[in-house]
Amino acid sequence: MSNLPNTPATRQLGSSGIEISSLAWGMWRFAGQDVAAATELVHAALDAGITLFDTADIYGFGEQGFGAAEELLGEVFNENPDLRGRMVLATKGGITPPVPYDSSAEYLTKAIDNSLRRLRVDQVDLWQIHRPDILTHPSEIARTIENVVKAGKVRTFGVSNFTTAQIATLAQLCPVPIVSTQPELSPLCIDTVENGELDQAMAMDMAVLAWSPLGGGRIADPKDQREQAVAAALSGVAAAHGVSRTAAAYSWIMAHPARPVPIVGSQNPARIAEAADAFKIQWTRADWYAVLVAARGVPLP
Repeated sequence: MSNLPNTPATRQLGSSGIEISSLAWGMWRFAGQDVAAATELVHAALDAGITLFDTADIYGFGEQGFGAAEELLGEVFNENPDLRGRMVLATKGGITPPVPYDSSAEYLTKAIDNSLRRLRVDQVDLWQIHRPDILTHPSEIARTIENVVKAGKVRTFGVSNFTTAQIATLAQLCPVPIVSTQPELSPLCIDTVENGELDQAMAMDMAVLAWSPLGGGRIADPKDQREQAVAAALSGVAAAHGVSRTAAAYSWIMAHPARPVPIVGSQNPARIAEAADAFKIQWTRADWYAVLVAARGVPLP
């Protein structure tokens, strides 16, 4: 059977020239703990070979408060100054409770400054608009991003949850290249595979950062018939390679030629370490398509 290429441990962050790990670690639940426990999690990710750390200003909102995840990471940096230089640091902004989204120049400029303050850093490696604000003209966003890059606050720029049309329009107006896009992508959420988002990412040389790669936990705990079929297809491959089903899910995502980067969301050091088992799998085309067919629920044409 035809084998797909093995996934390298690292890849480029789009056209930026920055090398990142092929797995990322996400911090949407990184809040509400002490600095020692938080530092242990950062070390667990680094020990697993993960260098791309993805957070956002809204992470922690609801329980710990807006900005809590960034503040905690800033405390980790304060007590462990060497850690910042070992990672590619990414954050996001633009979600503004209770108003849904704001990408105006005034708001984004302030949001970036506030993120830098909470993180206790002078610059982030990747800054992303978290959700598209349809009430802000993309030319205004373009000017804002150009200014913060020139000021040295942001090295590179990406988007999250944007449509292909929104990305194309912003790219046309923005002198700063869009180096990444962050859609939801998992063996249970395959819209990105089939709606042109991954194709656009390859054409524009954008890294794809896949959020919720385990389908909100449903890969590990499938409920309905479709979820169970996907889990079974993944489990067969996982068993053949001696890894967990979740590692197989990460690996399935990474096997696509766009080389999406799954964002591991676990806040458990052992689970973070286990994510690296994804590199032990070499997919055949038949096995990869079997997962896709299970996800679609109908045979391929």
